[in-house]
Amino acid sequence: MPTLRAFFTNMSVKMPLHRKLYLVVRNNMIKVARRQSCCGHPGEPGC
Repeated sequence: MPTLRAFFTNMSVKMPLHRKLYLVVRNNMIKVARRQSCCGHPGEPGC
């Protein structure tokens, strides 16, 4: 299970807000579909 600290660290990556939101949705959908706690893209928002 990802920690709250990891979430904020991943969200502090320098990129446009719309890209961050896209990655959060995409990576969380991957986690749900695979039934895993990681999407396979460590360091990206939402993973």
